[in-house]
Amino acid sequence: MPTPALPTAIGLEDRLLTFVVSLLVGGVALHASTHVLADAQDYAHAVLTALLGALAWALLEPIPLIGGALAIVTWVAIVKRRYRLGWLQTAGVGVVTWTAAVVVLAALELIGISSVSALGVPGI
Repeated sequence: MPTPALPTAIGLEDRLLTFVVSLLVGGVALHASTHVLADAQDYAHAVLTALLGALAWALLEPIPLIGGALAIVTWVAIVKRRYRLGWLQTAGVGVVTWTAAVVVLAALELIGISSVSALGVPGI
C-alpha cells in the first residue's frame, strides 16, 4: 500500500503573492465602482483604500456580537472619507464594489485561479 503524500506547506512567497493578487482584485472592484458612481480615475487610490478597508475589517470583525457591524460601518466611513462622498452614495459604492468583486472572482475561477479573494471588499 503506497504511503499518502503529505500536503505541501504554503511558502511565504505563495502567501505574499496571494495577498497581493487579492488586494489588486479588491482594488479593481473598488476602482470600477468608484469610477462609475463617483468619477474616480486613480487605481492606486482604490488599492490603498482597499488596503485600509481590509485592515479595518481585520481589526474589527473579530469583536464578538458587534464586530461585523463595526467593520462594515468603518469600511463605509473609510470609502466615504477617501472619495469625499455622501453616506448613500458610499453605500451604493459598497454594493457595486461587492458585485464587481464577485464577477472578477468568478472570472478568475473560470480560468483556474481559485486561491484568491477580494481583499478590502466586505463580505468576500
